[in-house]
Amino acid sequence: MANPFYRRDVISTRDMTREEMDLLFNATDRIRGMNMQERLSLCRGRVLCYLFFEPSTRTRLSFEAAMASIGGSSIGIASGKESSMEKGESLVDTIRVVDSYSDVIVLRHRMDGSARLAAEVASNPVINAGSGAEEHPTQAMLDLYTILKEKGRIDGLRIGIVGDLKYSRTVYSLLYALAMYRVDVHLVAPPLLRIRRESLYAMDSLSIREHDSIDEVVDTLDVIYVTRIQRERFPDAQEYEKVKHSYVIDDRVLARARSDAIVLHPLPRVDEVAYHVDSDARARYFKQASYGKDVRAALLALMINAIPPV
Repeated sequence: MANPFYRRDVISTRDMTREEMDLLFNATDRIRGMNMQERLSLCRGRVLCYLFFEPSTRTRLSFEAAMASIGGSSIGIASGKESSMEKGESLVDTIRVVDSYSDVIVLRHRMDGSARLAAEVASNPVINAGSGAEEHPTQAMLDLYTILKEKGRIDGLRIGIVGDLKYSRTVYSLLYALAMYRVDVHLVAPPLLRIRRESLYAMDSLSIREHDSIDEVVDTLDVIYVTRIQRERFPDAQEYEKVKHSYVIDDRVLARARSDAIVLHPLPRVDEVAYHVDSDARARYFKQASYGKDVRAALLALMINAIPPV
């Protein structure tokens, strides 16, 4: 198939098809198997510009590592305080300037719609690395790749998503992506943090059930995907106080989980996954983070090269 990612903006997993996701995963496998010389030739001389107006560890660093691993380089800002937006420059003007310095732009911004705005302004492709409470599509890509590698398949799995389903943008990108597959999804959240109703229209092909307690369903799940309570997105601090510590994945919970289940988390965690779980063989969240570099390297190689590395 032709390369559908070439010079394409990556704003939402709703814009993707299953065939395109398969192509990305095949490219990831191909890149992981390359020798260093071959891999470094993929994007030699190309420049990634990252603009992060919200904090980030894994996403920003994995994009930098990904670009370096395929021969490119990265420039950018790691916080809004480093940019002229502190002086009053608009996001549009910032995008126009950095567009002339780079081949691809990776943007994280607190404002809903920021990534689509950037894509309208830039001539080079834009990757949404988190736009407000909307989406984080490359996180969903590496989540699915992790499930595929660790479970051997995606179709036919029972996937539980636990925690902040209202404000966690990783959840929405993941659910939109899971709609491409034949899976049973169980959403576990307190009433205040249930998924936003208006988003369900894009997930009508999914088998979704909602639960108040992880105990209702944990013994049936193949994948336990945990999210942190997004304190920074609550409009009312008192509402956050009501729901913090709502769920903790610990030995008590995992004692009832399947022996072949896997525990995932987009990170950072606060207290929703107990630290002693790290030594449990089912904990795969650090491996999940490590897959992020290769998935993002494959995505960048596909976006920058007309001929895909597959």
